[in-house]
Amino acid sequence: MDQIAAQGYTIVEDAIELDLVDELTDELHRLEVDLGIVPAGNDFEGRATVRIYNLLVHGPAFQRVPVHPNVLPVVEGVLDDGCLISSLSSIAICEGETPQPIHADDQLMPIPKPHPPTVCNTMWALTDFTEANGATRIIPGSHVADASPEYGTPYDSIPAEMPRGSVLVWHGSLWHGGGANTTPARRIGIAMNYCAGYVRQQENQQLGIPRDVAATFDERLQRLCGYSVYQGLIGHIDKHDPIELLHGERPHRMVWEG
Repeated sequence: MDQIAAQGYTIVEDAIELDLVDELTDELHRLEVDLGIVPAGNDFEGRATVRIYNLLVHGPAFQRVPVHPNVLPVVEGVLDDGCLISSLSSIAICEGETPQPIHADDQLMPIPKPHPPTVCNTMWALTDFTEANGATRIIPGSHVADASPEYGTPYDSIPAEMPRGSVLVWHGSLWHGGGANTTPARRIGIAMNYCAGYVRQQENQQLGIPRDVAATFDERLQRLCGYSVYQGLIGHIDKHDPIELLHGERPHRMVWEG
C-alpha cells in the first residue's frame, strides 16, 4: 500500500498458486474455443489481443480470483472493505500486437485530479510478463498528475515485468497501457478490477451474472459483486440489503437504524 501511494503501483511476486495459474490458463483456452472469441479489432482492445469478459459466469476457478487472500487485502487497503468488483476479464496479447494507447482507468470519471483512489486494478500474470511479450507499460508517479493522458499521445513508460504467478496492483489514476508483443508466444493475463463502493461498476455484475449463479458464490464474493450496501446506505432496496435477494434474510442494519 505504501508503494502504491508513493509510485502508483506495486508488484506482488509469487502471489498466486501455480496450480491455479494452470487451471485458469486451461479454462481461458476452453472458453476461447467454445465461445469463438476473436480480437475486437480496435486500437484500445487490440487488433491481435484476445479478451474474454464477465468471467465469473464461466466456472468456479474464476470465483477464486476476486477474493484471493494475497491480493484482495491490498485492494481493500487502497479503497476499503466496501469495494466492489468493477470487471473481471482476460487479456491475451498475441504476436504482432502494437502498444495500447496510454490511459488511466478512471479518466472517464468527471472529477478533478489528483483525487483519492476510486479505482484499484490488478493484472494477474498467467505467463511471464516481459518487455518483449507485451508487459503492461506504466508511468510511475503519474497517479498524482492533475490530468489524464491525452489519448493516442506517446509517453515515456517502463514495462511492469514480472514472473508468472505475480500480480500487478495499481491506483486507478496511474497512466498505463498494454505493451507490444514482438515474440511468437502469447502474454496472458487476467484483469481483476475493483472500484470503490460508491462508484458504478464497469461491468454490470447484477445483470451480467444470473441470480441463480450468484446464489452459489461465497458471501464475500456476492458482496463484491454488488449484493451489498456501502456505509449502510448506498445500494439499498427499500431500506434493505440486496443480499437478502440471495439469502432471504436481513443480515445487516441500515444507516437509518443507527
